[in-house]
Amino acid sequence: MVVLILVLLAVVGAAAWFGFDYLRFRDAPLAISGTSQTIEIARGESFREIVRDLRASKLSAAPPLYWRALAEQLGVAGSLHAGEYALTPGMSARDLLEDMAHGKVLQRRVTLVEGWTFRQVRAALVAASKLGQSGAQLSDAELMQKIGAGGVPPEGQFMPETYDYVMGMSDIDVLKRAHATMQAYLDAQWPRRDPAIPLQTPYQALILASIVEKETAQPGERPQIAGVFERRLKLGMKLETDPTVIYGMGAGYDGKIHASDLQADTPYNTYTRFGLPPTPIALAGRAAIDAVLHPMQGDALYFVARGDGTHAFSATLAEHNRNVAIYQLHRNPGAAPASGSSAAKPASNASSASKKPPVHKPRHPARQ
Repeated sequence: MVVLILVLLAVVGAAAWFGFDYLRFRDAPLAISGTSQTIEIARGESFREIVRDLRASKLSAAPPLYWRALAEQLGVAGSLHAGEYALTPGMSARDLLEDMAHGKVLQRRVTLVEGWTFRQVRAALVAASKLGQSGAQLSDAELMQKIGAGGVPPEGQFMPETYDYVMGMSDIDVLKRAHATMQAYLDAQWPRRDPAIPLQTPYQALILASIVEKETAQPGERPQIAGVFERRLKLGMKLETDPTVIYGMGAGYDGKIHASDLQADTPYNTYTRFGLPPTPIALAGRAAIDAVLHPMQGDALYFVARGDGTHAFSATLAEHNRNVAIYQLHRNPGAAPASGSSAAKPASNASSASKKPPVHKPRHPARQ
């Protein structure tokens, strides 16, 4: 009898110890170091394999039996989702399994910035942490084919904003969403455009919006600058804007524009060619698109940077030359203009916009 009692006491004691130790495991903080630790659960892993991963991460020294018991208690043993999970200080085993059961995977973000070229977009996607690189080795044309826009030039085709992604997604997934977002916005806004604008298609609007995006970082000036360019288009004047020249120079651009660059003809040189360039030159945001579809009314045909991030607008070449003398050449506004002036040259904002580096400007009185 004594032996039986001792055995029972031992069993009860062991059960009590097990119960206490299990409760401690369930609710005690896991061994998490820092605020950026994560754990990845691969698709198709069994519960046994998930526990193996958890133990390998040294989050807890508890035996697999404890993890199984907790999963059974929570009713989640067969419903844990694959993905990447954030491990935050103070998180318990119970918290972690509940996150996995509800699929609360870690959301990462990549931001496409207004004014970026497609080359910069691709570089940002390559640098994005834990984003699959299904399209990294593809050409631009092949990449556009992959996202369902084959034959379309990629420049400017993606809405600049922040996109969430999770482990298992790829660069192509992000590009598909960014392209669909841009197309949906153009489709929604084009029918609401000012009917007087001299643009025939949403694509033309996107091209001009990309130029406006590169010309100013001042939200309130976008409709004014759009108005200048659209009036010039209506009058048959060349746009003569530096950002298009820079884009056409490609790798030859070293941070400066020289007079010879303005004369070197490329499909994007709006000093040598009339009308819009053949494609956008950068990502245009919603505000730039809206400005092009609803430009500010007026008579300005020129603008010049004041040097403080804003511009001075003018309707005549004489007034523009005066603004150039004041804000760019720092001369007496009554001084005679330098040689080589042309009434067909608007001001171009290469120095005030934060989206591109400062440009050395030729001393031309009809532009900055």
